[in-house]
Amino acid sequence: RGGWVRGALLAAALAAATMPAPGLAALQAPPARDSLTPTSLERAARRLVAAVPFPALVTVGLDGAPQARPVQPRLPDSSWTVWVATNPRTRKVREIARDPRVALHYFDPATLGYVTLKGRARVVRDAATKAAQWDPAWDAFYPDRDRGAVLLAVQGERLEIVSAAWGIEGDPATCRP
Repeated sequence: RGGWVRGALLAAALAAATMPAPGLAALQAPPARDSLTPTSLERAARRLVAAVPFPALVTVGLDGAPQARPVQPRLPDSSWTVWVATNPRTRKVREIARDPRVALHYFDPATLGYVTLKGRARVVRDAATKAAQWDPAWDAFYPDRDRGAVLLAVQGERLEIVSAAWGIEGDPATCRP
């Protein structure tokens, strides 16, 4: 499944258009549209994600409306699974239990680029998995990780990327990535 998800994520990202961005001459020259490949798009998406320490996690609220909040996730693994720690009593835990569809939105103000990772989340309470996926940066917020924290595992299913700095832009008429 991981290979299929990665392939589907990157195929969806290949729909991006390219145009040079004014004022960004110090950055690497944008690739030609026909040189965009799943590998180059994934590399650009991972660079942008790494530059954003606090993306927005968007869940489907209990009222059916989108609910966004900042989170501090680990970087995505090779299959674009992203791990986030949270208090087990938060709304997002209840929302994900009801409807696992989520999005992580990474916006980099330095490049005006973004990555949106859409997927499904699950709540992980297993102590061994929490220990294996735990980020030491979370210790300050969750000193008792066994009882005071759960993990959210967000499995990416679709990736959108727009980055003028790397020559990956949406359709000029519709802005669609």
